[in-house]
Amino acid sequence: MPAITSEQSRAARGLLDWSQTKLAASSNLSESTVRDFEKGRRIPSINNIAAIRAALETAGVLFIDPNGNGPGVRLRDKPGS
Repeated sequence: MPAITSEQSRAARGLLDWSQTKLAASSNLSESTVRDFEKGRRIPSINNIAAIRAALETAGVLFIDPNGNGPGVRLRDKPGS
């Protein structure tokens, strides 16, 4: 599972209207781990990054790899849309 950036995490939370508290609970991490990652204070372990990514993907976020315009995020299409 590729790493995600702090910017992708913040953007994904924005798309889902999730707080850092909600993301922390959904990824079984402490709120300080999420907050420090998103503020660039520290880089979490690979397992913690994977947990953040998995929680956001389960909620419907798709991560876009850098393609010349930088990494990004979007929401998965809802069935029937």
